[in-house]
Amino acid sequence: MQSLEVIARISVDCGFHLHRDIGPGLLESVYEILLFESLKEKGLSVERQKIIPITFKGRVLEEGFRADLVVENLILIELKSTERYAPVHAKQVITYLRLMDLPLGFLMNFGAATFKEGLKRLANNYFRS
Repeated sequence: MQSLEVIARISVDCGFHLHRDIGPGLLESVYEILLFESLKEKGLSVERQKIIPITFKGRVLEEGFRADLVVENLILIELKSTERYAPVHAKQVITYLRLMDLPLGFLMNFGAATFKEGLKRLANNYFRS
């Protein structure tokens, strides 16, 4: 199994190439499918629209939310296609990471002018070594 940082680099690289080659302006769902395929081509295990249950006050909601992409059961990728982030987008990823007990997530906004502008790395009690 590859290290978390190697998987993170591959994920960012795939997102970068997708943004560079396709550009902004498409629906989020299109970027999701294309990034999913790109990550699979790199030999990674990826799940799309993974249903995540939520337990709250002893009650289980079987379909609490859907994670856009989960890579190697380690990294969450939340996709957006908007001109700019709203503060709630990063909060959403942090909450998802906490609920899924995952160490690392990326918020990738394909609507931004450049990929660097649209990329946010978010951690859940994870520190790069």
